[in-house]
Amino acid sequence: MIRSLFTAASGMNGQQFFIDVIANNLANVNTNGFKKVRVDFQDLLYQTIRPAGSSTDQNTRVPSGIQVGHGSRVADTQRIYTQGNFRLTENPLDLVIEGDGFFRLQLADGTDVYTRDGSFTLDENGQLVNSDGYLVQPNITIPEDATEIAVGRDGTVSVKVAGQTDSQDVGQILLTDFINPAGLKAIGQNLFTETTASGPPIESTPGQEGLGEISSGFLESSNVSVVEELVQLIIGQRAYEVNAKVVQTSDEMLQTANNVKQ
Repeated sequence: MIRSLFTAASGMNGQQFFIDVIANNLANVNTNGFKKVRVDFQDLLYQTIRPAGSSTDQNTRVPSGIQVGHGSRVADTQRIYTQGNFRLTENPLDLVIEGDGFFRLQLADGTDVYTRDGSFTLDENGQLVNSDGYLVQPNITIPEDATEIAVGRDGTVSVKVAGQTDSQDVGQILLTDFINPAGLKAIGQNLFTETTASGPPIESTPGQEGLGEISSGFLESSNVSVVEELVQLIIGQRAYEVNAKVVQTSDEMLQTANNVKQ
């Protein structure tokens, strides 16, 4: 009876965490390049009261034993990297990756970070940066007298300069991928960092070595489905209520036992 109290409590804790993750998914439904997170659960330690196959007499063995579990816990949170929908912006510096890969940026301290958010702009020096001012790598600088900017599907950045009819290449955007993207560490601001679990970065030209191609004038929306998350929200809420009911029932059983008269 006491066991059921702690077992149900573990279920309530797990469902609360589940709701927290769903809330974060829904909060980022309009975040460029956001990838939803899934919660995986696993059951806890079992107490074996009678082992399976134990003998009841010299000629008989029980086909199944007696075990009782002690609840559940969160095993991991896994980020799902399915493609989000594309949104037309007609801004040549808004880039989307059609397929696998990440843009590589550099923080002020020189640390490399990775993102699916391709909403880029130019800083005061004409360098290509994200909305927080982090430089796109490899570094690309647009001339001051550029009148037109174009980004090819292979990441080639070309410009037309005033007084010239032909375009000139000023750099190329490369993409980076990982053996296990789910192992990347999210640090906020639509950024990820490499971890031991993700494996080392693999950088190459867009469209090669399994990487996606780049399209200019589009942004990738979040891959969060509001309907799916609301369904999961209902499931989590009902699971929480059921576990709370187990706590209530266990308490009533304890009260009944406590009220037994001699």
